[in-house]
Amino acid sequence: MKTVRVAAAILACVLGAASTAWGEPTFLAKQYVRCTTCHVSPTGGGLLTAYGRSLSHHELSTTGEPVPSHEPESGRGEQAFMYGLLGDRLGPVQLGIHLRPSRLHYDFGAFTMDRNLLMTADVIGAVDVNDWTLYGQVGRQARSTGAEFDSYEYWGGRQPDQGVGFRVGRFLPAYGIRFADHTSFNREHLGLTQFDQVYGVEVSHTTDRSLTQVSVGPGYADGLLRDDDGREGFTATGRFQVDLSPTTAFVASGLFRGESDDQARHGAGGVAFGFVPVPKLTVWTQLDTRFQAGVDDPAYVIVNETSYEVYRGIWLKVSPQARTGGGDSTPDLLRLMLGAVLLPRTHWNVNLSYYRDRNRTSETTTQILLAQLHLYL
Repeated sequence: MKTVRVAAAILACVLGAASTAWGEPTFLAKQYVRCTTCHVSPTGGGLLTAYGRSLSHHELSTTGEPVPSHEPESGRGEQAFMYGLLGDRLGPVQLGIHLRPSRLHYDFGAFTMDRNLLMTADVIGAVDVNDWTLYGQVGRQARSTGAEFDSYEYWGGRQPDQGVGFRVGRFLPAYGIRFADHTSFNREHLGLTQFDQVYGVEVSHTTDRSLTQVSVGPGYADGLLRDDDGREGFTATGRFQVDLSPTTAFVASGLFRGESDDQARHGAGGVAFGFVPVPKLTVWTQLDTRFQAGVDDPAYVIVNETSYEVYRGIWLKVSPQARTGGGDSTPDLLRLMLGAVLLPRTHWNVNLSYYRDRNRTSETTTQILLAQLHLYL
């Protein structure tokens, strides 16, 4: 019975193993250091901007066309919403559809499981007028308790290219590097996974070389909406990024969460550094320290993600990760993730991942294979 419970917990984590889109970390090698270059959300992921759609077609996919001398209108072509079916009739409205069917296999001792999953089926939209944006998502979400029809992100605000901006609503707070894998230790163990959005207010300041984001709010959105969640504690985050060059960035972050029914007061602080040592190779490393009230021993999380584009639209990834400390009740964990991401055509992403997780406290090993087809229409 214990084995089954542990396996179920692992499955719950893996259900969200891929992000809605590849973003800032990998494409540092292509001189994209800010999420907002391609995404509407200032913390990345989700709806692509018209430029992000065009970039996927002209630069990222294997079969995409080179940039023509006269760029076609944003509402047309393979990169446009529904392949340009609606043309420019949407006006200031931007839409996207995310579909992510997946195949999962994992081994935990004598327990093995194979599952076919529809991880994501979302419709995402935004109305963007000048610097003002209204953003929302709705769709089918795969949770450990079963699939649900839900909306996990919606907000409104002002996001200028330079100066002070803000947003109010439900969103994932800015902290560290948003690696594409939601189960990455610097996301899962800090409460920054795909269902960990907060209700809050975020204020930002943008310059040519830096980005500062600070948010405060009453806590996890699910903690406030679901009676059985128990994570409604006050939350505050801060993130500062400085772009040292077009291919080098440094990030410092802080997080505080107040006491709630299911969680003691805790917080985290971290630094991250990304650089491109040779063309097409991106290296990110993030180190975090997590503190918790009543626990004298802080927990440490370190995650490295190294990505290399072996051919246009074909990326290989390796990510060693570790979590140590945090008291006697917190296991020491080691992970090795190997992956390949294929972008054969515009907005068609194939993700193949292998995870080997070692729990040094219980001396157990878990191996996971995950294959995903991510369609963005």
